[in-house]
Amino acid sequence: MRTYLRHGKLLLLAMTVAGFAAPANAQQYPTKPITLVIPLPPGGTNDIMARAVADKMSASLGQRVIIESRPAGGSGTVATRTVAKGPADGYTILLGYTSTLATGPSLIRNSGYDPRKDFAPLGLIATAPALLLVHPSLPVRNVSDLIAMMKNSAEPFQIGTPGVGTVNYLASELFALQAKVKVLQIPYSGSNPLNTDLIGGHVKVGFNPIPVSRGAMEGGLIRALAGTSMKRSTLLPDLPTVSESGLPGFDAVLSYGLVAPAGTPRAIVERLNKELRAALATEEVGRRLIQEGAEPQPTTPEEHAAVIDREETKWSALIKSIGLKAE
Repeated sequence: MRTYLRHGKLLLLAMTVAGFAAPANAQQYPTKPITLVIPLPPGGTNDIMARAVADKMSASLGQRVIIESRPAGGSGTVATRTVAKGPADGYTILLGYTSTLATGPSLIRNSGYDPRKDFAPLGLIATAPALLLVHPSLPVRNVSDLIAMMKNSAEPFQIGTPGVGTVNYLASELFALQAKVKVLQIPYSGSNPLNTDLIGGHVKVGFNPIPVSRGAMEGGLIRALAGTSMKRSTLLPDLPTVSESGLPGFDAVLSYGLVAPAGTPRAIVERLNKELRAALATEEVGRRLIQEGAEPQPTTPEEHAAVIDREETKWSALIKSIGLKAE
């Protein structure tokens, strides 16, 4: 009988230790460097967003946050899937953004992950609007003028975008839907080729990000009619939004944030969120993001989850309504 009691006590002790192991480890976190995966090639906006916060987070966490680009294809969905299926220990996290968490699962056949179920949101970094741009030769002063011109056109009006399925491509479709105009998409192989053709007047209207467009705008080579976010850009405060220029509620931005695999201990999620928000609160990080045309967006994990849910619902519905086929 004493033997059974002794064995029972040992079993209870083992269960107690096991039960407290995860929280204890989470409290000690991090004990080694953290890998921050960018699911695209280095040098793009995703890379800039990640690096803007990584150094500050490294300092406050006491361990390096190492940026690792994994351009594995599928518009970032391949690397995103790999992280989703990886260990939920807080040592591999992901730069998740609108194209991988909101549009990718609808556009890429068998993306292999559910943006709501397979990730633990850690917090947003920033949102970035695009610009509705025109060549200076186009005789329009504002969005209302452009819509009127489009409605009077006998043929669908050409609009340039950085590529099929990009958020700016979807922004142009959303614009056409809300303005009740017919457009002909001219998809380019990226933002820079579109910028070149806008400057040359080969395409008269386009949706493109702020950073690639800014130099040509300042040189008077192209003209911005409006920004695509609900609020005016901090970098371009005199530029109205599409929403305030005749299409109320128009909103088409890229959201950038950090996510971890689902099942990551809550204590680790809260620690990473705390350090991310602290980084975003610094003047240095805020200034760097604003110079890229982005708006710092400190959020809780729950607020970030709500953004992912809202964006996926919005863009997947549009993708279905226009019949955009999965790759």
